Amino acid sequence: MARKVVSRQEKAAEAEAAEKLAAEVKRKKAAKRKTKKAAADVRLRLYWGVFSQNLKRVAVYEFDQQGEAVKRAEELSKGGKAPHFVQKVKEEIKPE
Repeated sequence: MARKVVSRQEKAAEAEAAEKLAAEVKRKKAAKRKTKKAAADVRLRLYWGVFSQNLKRVAVYEFDQQGEAVKRAEELSKGGKAPHFVQKVKEEIKPE
């Protein structure tokens, strides 16, 4: 069986056409991307939260009242009940 003779010029032309097509597709994809709008400044406020063992929030205290939050967690944990713990909680401040 005789092999088909491959022309180098034809192969080079095919490669160039494929590169142009790939570049064009890439350019179209880049043009389709939309920029996200800048997110509005979200203001957060920090609190101390008292949580139960199954991560249910029991109470919330202002950030400067950490001692009271710890006392409340110890109070709820007394007597063989499920342990409670104190953790920081961030909540969004909604403008009025």
